[in-house]
Amino acid sequence: MKIHNFSAGPSILPDSTIKNSAEAVLNFAGTGLSILEVSHRSKEFVAVMDDAIALVKELLDVPAGYEVVFVGGGASTQFCMVPFNLLAKKAAYLNTGAWAAKAIKEAKGFGEVVEVASSKEAVYNYIPKGYEVPSDADYFHITSNNTIYGTEIRKDLDVSVPLVADMSSDIFSRPVDVSKYNIIYAGAQKNLAPSGVTIAIVKEEALGKVDRYIPTMLDYRTHIQSGSMFNTPPVLPVYSALQTLKWLKELGGVAAMEKINIEKAGLLYDEIDRNKLFKCTVEAVEDRSIMNVCFIMNDEYKELEKDFFDYATSKGMSGIKGHRSVGGFRASIYNAMPKSSIQALIDAMKEFEAKH
Repeated sequence: MKIHNFSAGPSILPDSTIKNSAEAVLNFAGTGLSILEVSHRSKEFVAVMDDAIALVKELLDVPAGYEVVFVGGGASTQFCMVPFNLLAKKAAYLNTGAWAAKAIKEAKGFGEVVEVASSKEAVYNYIPKGYEVPSDADYFHITSNNTIYGTEIRKDLDVSVPLVADMSSDIFSRPVDVSKYNIIYAGAQKNLAPSGVTIAIVKEEALGKVDRYIPTMLDYRTHIQSGSMFNTPPVLPVYSALQTLKWLKELGGVAAMEKINIEKAGLLYDEIDRNKLFKCTVEAVEDRSIMNVCFIMNDEYKELEKDFFDYATSKGMSGIKGHRSVGGFRASIYNAMPKSSIQALIDAMKEFEAKH
């Protein structure tokens, strides 16, 4: 039986990424050594890092004046790294979920933080609108996709201050106007590679404007100047990221990927809206994530929740249980998720409806 991986992260990766990474563990670039044991200073791995950085720039059309770095620590380290480097006096944050709230908490240690809006009162089931961003803020931070709650900001916002975005779970799913941002960061384990590496796209002229001492490893300039080689990078996740970036380029890039993702998500949302047993947790269609589809049983069928979970699991659906703060179900349908797996979930939903 085929297992369909709907896990929210670590999550599904392209078959070619897994295959090529496995081969590199055994014999990397014809060296006869595993990528797990080669020097990160070897010409073979330096080429991997250079190619990965170049492909990020190509796929996202990164303009001049920006650099791409691969760092450790996950997006959680970026929660403090961003204000360490950018927050001189005041920063503005949009609170759209648990990860946005964690970013806000960290930023408060570096200066004034204005929470411009929040959807916490509704369990983050919508994206706030109609808020004002202080014009004197050093930056405005958003979390573009909220994996737990199934909401997404699927456009580059027009605000009067530079943007910073945590794009951990939707980077490379659509074109992005990088020029609107001071920093874009993303943990790899949703849409790119195994956990262990984080991408940051940084506007160089935004750096060096705070007076505080910045620890060496938390200064973006350290990683820019060293080509992401200041210390030993997580070589296997970087290699895996390169394989995914190559796969994405072969598909036609992020514009082609966006069309595929919209089609995939549309199929599943249409079934949730049609099926009498289920309902989407995010009512506003424009706020629905194309990466994480969250749904629950309709009120009159609540008692069937465990039965459906067991039935879907028996049909090969893995990782569809919703986050404990939301309940119900969550189908994470990142870039590598094939349409056939989404159809398999839809078929299971239809079959379960017919039984009940």
